[in-house]
Amino acid sequence: MVGRVLVVDDEKALVLALRGLLKKEGYEVDVAYSGEEALEKIQPGSFHLIITDLSLGGLSGMDVLAHARDVDPEVAVIMITAYGSEKIAVDAMKLGAADYVPKPFDNDELRVVVRKVMETALLRRDHTRLLQQVQEAYGFEQIVGRSPAMLQIYSMIEKVADTDVTVLIRGPSGTGKELVANAVHYRSPRRARSMVKMNCAALSRELVESELFGHERGAFTGAVARREGKFEAANGGTLLLDEVGDMPLETQAKLLRALQEKEFERVGGNQPIRVDVRVIAATNQDLEEGVRAGRFREDLYYRLKVVEIVLPALEERREDIPLLIDCFLKAAAERFGRPPKPLTGDALRAALAHEWRGNVRELRSAVEQALLLSSGSEITAENLLGAERNGNGGHGSASPFDTLSGDHAASFREAKERTVQDFERRFLRDALRRHGGNITRAAEEVGMYRQSFQQKMRELGLTAEEAVNGERKGV
Repeated sequence: MVGRVLVVDDEKALVLALRGLLKKEGYEVDVAYSGEEALEKIQPGSFHLIITDLSLGGLSGMDVLAHARDVDPEVAVIMITAYGSEKIAVDAMKLGAADYVPKPFDNDELRVVVRKVMETALLRRDHTRLLQQVQEAYGFEQIVGRSPAMLQIYSMIEKVADTDVTVLIRGPSGTGKELVANAVHYRSPRRARSMVKMNCAALSRELVESELFGHERGAFTGAVARREGKFEAANGGTLLLDEVGDMPLETQAKLLRALQEKEFERVGGNQPIRVDVRVIAATNQDLEEGVRAGRFREDLYYRLKVVEIVLPALEERREDIPLLIDCFLKAAAERFGRPPKPLTGDALRAALAHEWRGNVRELRSAVEQALLLSSGSEITAENLLGAERNGNGGHGSASPFDTLSGDHAASFREAKERTVQDFERRFLRDALRRHGGNITRAAEEVGMYRQSFQQKMRELGLTAEEAVNGERKGV
């Protein structure tokens, strides 16, 4: 990016000399011969750097500085001062000037100062631009819905985002708990710092504590070097503890202490480490039942539940389904380089009537698959829901509900387990198929850790080869 500079001085010869010098350095240069003219030219984003004389005859350089900082806080200002005005220059820096150059100045000295200040200004604008992109990516735009339930969620996010309170996000799998956590962080004063995430269910009991608090060299077999944990990595920012209901009891006690005292020790260490971290926890479990059963500490439960945000299942906000489908179709079309296709009326009615046990995540997967596999100009109900519309679950086998009308009726639990397994198998299979059997990419797409994805594949008897070649095998 080429740096844009405004030179302000009432001495025409000096202005022209500075313009020539700066243009040779590769900058775009504009000029103003008075403070009044400078104020007219300074607009948000118009310049990266302003070089102004302190004394301008009418409005002063301090007036230019104040106006520039008010109009565009990202713009940098260098003051040119007369001999003996160093104290005023220091005052200008206290008010936001980046640096000052006393008269008479050496051209090489000016080049160095301008280069240093311009680099910082460009980096600051890049940082602001990237932060804005992140906020857009993780803001409300990614949490789709206009139902009363979702409007209440947005209101709660706005109320808690600029505080440091601990937030507990609850809801069934696939409802968007991580998106809500992102929105809280990126709308908070901590948005410029790290948003660190840890899935408490993806690690073994032995590794959870090390992952959370870090470990010292030699703390256990395989600990060949000191390693910082998630708490240290999130210092100054936000730590999301996903699936917090799966955290071991012994780790829960140490987490409680870290929340209360804002300090902890690494595994194998005895040196207290102080951190400034905001914690957001998420779970799809009934933590109250966990407390009653002794699986979850009651004191930690109340420490996490300072503010609770409960996400509804998709069936509780069916009026959002058309909007969700539209958003997912546009995103998938852009992502896969395919033209967007509308749903037929029959397909939309089928989507509105479908159970969507996997909630928003399942709906998104179905929409993406329908766009990729549909051959016509519209997406039909068959494209969206597949053989499932005919009750065979897409595997050519009987529906888990078929046995309910036979001589050997399945129990509710048996039917539910079969249905959930059938959905999980198809969901993972479709993700693997879209990524050519690449487990890492498939896991990233559906929001799972690779180890958890592989474990689920083993439980379902699913292989990557089977997923990719499933159509030939009749899967």
